Amino acid sequence: MLRFESPWMFALLLALPLLYYLQRRGGGRPFLRFSSTRAVGRATHTPRIALLAMPTVLRYVALILFIVALARPQMGFERIRDFSRGIAIEMVVDRSSSMGAEMRYMGLRSNRLEVVKRVFSDFVDGAGDLPGRPNDLIGMITFARYPDTVCPLTLSHSTLRMLIENVKLVQNRPEDGTAIGDAVALAAARLRTAEQTLARKTGHSADYEIKSKIIILLTDGENNAGERNVADAAKLAAEWGVKVYVIGVGEDRSLTTAFGVVNIPKRPDVDDAPLVQLAETTGGIYRLATDSQSLIDVYREIDELEKSEIEAVRYLDYRELFAPFALGGLFLIGLEILLRSTVLRTIP
Repeated sequence: MLRFESPWMFALLLALPLLYYLQRRGGGRPFLRFSSTRAVGRATHTPRIALLAMPTVLRYVALILFIVALARPQMGFERIRDFSRGIAIEMVVDRSSSMGAEMRYMGLRSNRLEVVKRVFSDFVDGAGDLPGRPNDLIGMITFARYPDTVCPLTLSHSTLRMLIENVKLVQNRPEDGTAIGDAVALAAARLRTAEQTLARKTGHSADYEIKSKIIILLTDGENNAGERNVADAAKLAAEWGVKVYVIGVGEDRSLTTAFGVVNIPKRPDVDDAPLVQLAETTGGIYRLATDSQSLIDVYREIDELEKSEIEAVRYLDYRELFAPFALGGLFLIGLEILLRSTVLRTIP
């Protein structure tokens, strides 16, 4: 698509005929007086004589090219730019020793932490019933007695996946414990500055808008360490506009009855009232998960509640085309000067 940014410059074309008229009438042409011009009439017309008007033609063509350049011709190219409205998610995962208890994963037994890690990876990348979260800013914090940032908020989920693999159960007994309040407070603080983190790390924050900020907390214990209790962390998260989705990781018991083996869900050995209050205070939900399938069901519910958006914006990107016209005009002016100074030079 061709357009002119300053089309009013074409009004200068109207001045060219007037300029030519004034030049012919006012300036006059150099001449010599002869007693008779009959000899001139009998002279042969050579190609040089036929080209005497060329410098003038070149000058006016150059002026036309300059006027076109001043009008700023531009060529538009349609481009598509994607703007994402994603969710900033901090995964807060308990890695205290109690997370080493057994839990079912796809019919097999594993420890709770490993099941949580695998289902979390499926939640991020997509697998089975989970569509994945490719457009979300995701980070991870683990905690026992102390919270640690495993991965800052990032759109590079391959890096996140690699760091998740290195998360292990707490090894040192002095570091064992369950500091839920401190971990949630740290995650809320990270989300509070999510926009600045995105701009600093990617430099493309204008293309990405954080639609909402959430924490997904997975724990099987009660708050028994740290400086903050769960209620304090809930107040901070609510104040900073962060929703907390709490997943209580429990276990089940198998009972043999006359009707066969029956799995009876067993609630975590914890007073879950503070966790329920944490979710309600911040606008989230509390759910209990006893195996990988119930974890997947909770993540599916979160997927339904927190949806990302991608908007493709079409626009025209214009490229300036005035340079060829300006250079063409300069070339013709130079050619005119060269011709007037050499083969088409006239005396006087």
